[in-house]
Amino acid sequence: MPLHETQDILKRGVEEIIVEDEFLKSFNKKSPLRLKMGFDPSAPDIHLGHAVGLRKLRQLQELGHKVVLIVGDWTAQIGDPSGRSQTRKMLTPQEVNSNAQTYLEQFFKIVDKDRTEIRWQSEWFGDFNLTNVIELTSNFTVAQILARDDFSKRFKGNHPISITELLYPLLQAYDSLAIDSQVEFGGTDQKFNLLLARELQQIHNKNPQHCFIMPLLPGTDGIQKMSKSLGNYVGINESPNEIFGKIMSIPDSLISSYYYWLTDIPTQQIEEIEKDLANQSTNPINFKKNVALEIVSNFYSSEESESAQLFFERTVQEGEIPNDIPEYTLKPNSQNNLSNILVETGICQSSGEAKRLISQGAIKLENSAISSNIKEESLKTGILKAGRRKYLRFV
Repeated sequence: MPLHETQDILKRGVEEIIVEDEFLKSFNKKSPLRLKMGFDPSAPDIHLGHAVGLRKLRQLQELGHKVVLIVGDWTAQIGDPSGRSQTRKMLTPQEVNSNAQTYLEQFFKIVDKDRTEIRWQSEWFGDFNLTNVIELTSNFTVAQILARDDFSKRFKGNHPISITELLYPLLQAYDSLAIDSQVEFGGTDQKFNLLLARELQQIHNKNPQHCFIMPLLPGTDGIQKMSKSLGNYVGINESPNEIFGKIMSIPDSLISSYYYWLTDIPTQQIEEIEKDLANQSTNPINFKKNVALEIVSNFYSSEESESAQLFFERTVQEGEIPNDIPEYTLKPNSQNNLSNILVETGICQSSGEAKRLISQGAIKLENSAISSNIKEESLKTGILKAGRRKYLRFV
């Protein structure tokens, strides 16, 4: 493999490799490596933040390595405490299984299904008894677990930490032992967990896994990491128009990161784009359109990607109203709840999102913003616009 291609795999979209020289020895042996990545189906959608690591897995798959996907049907019920400032609500097994099915469908939009081994934690934790739990916890001290940054902050701030949350890193570490992981992938917020797995493997006289630490993709707000709960995410299952439009809303400072981590554009070409952005020789919107087109084309056909660009240019840049607006028939006798309508028609994914957009003045009916204290009987026929890209015709 040419040196520049190896460098792209090991450096582009990778924050750190632990331990890099050890990994390179394994990598250069040309024998297939078992690449572990775990997903807790605590929510039903995968977004572009997840895609950063998934794309790296796909690159290594194409070199003949084996991806082992861990479906965290046990840890998802606890909820990953990484980056959390408070205790997380536990999910039911039914919620976890429902989310997991959606995860798997979306996962294989990026990773090659035929070269992936799917494992469910219930394979090994289903028969775990109290003796197994005590044996696992005996390998580590409370001080070790509390050294994790988020636990440390919560402990010092007198915020509650449940015993189940303290177990989470141990359960994730045991996954690596159970499937003989050789390389594990995770974001920078997962570094502690990945290193704990290395230690557990060594305790059991196994070769410690290498760790690929991936950067956390900033969301569309350009500030916080991409997260569905923060509303700054781009779901890979969203429509081409929605993906394209959301990417067009990112700040200019994120353009090069989205190119590096989410496209196959050659590194040298991206470096030229960075120079153009720095000296302001080209309007950033042109580069943003190009990166949006590239990302949409990862999940949809070239025709659908180009159509999404055209839709953005006509509706957002030129202010046209689309012809094919979905319709909603208003109910008689004022039985219309706007938040419910927005969720029912797919304009919003939750009533919380609907109420937030209404309070922000982002919902307009015939170009007039709908106030947060709107009376349902005042809804009338006309075109409703949500944000800059979504429309609904009231009839």
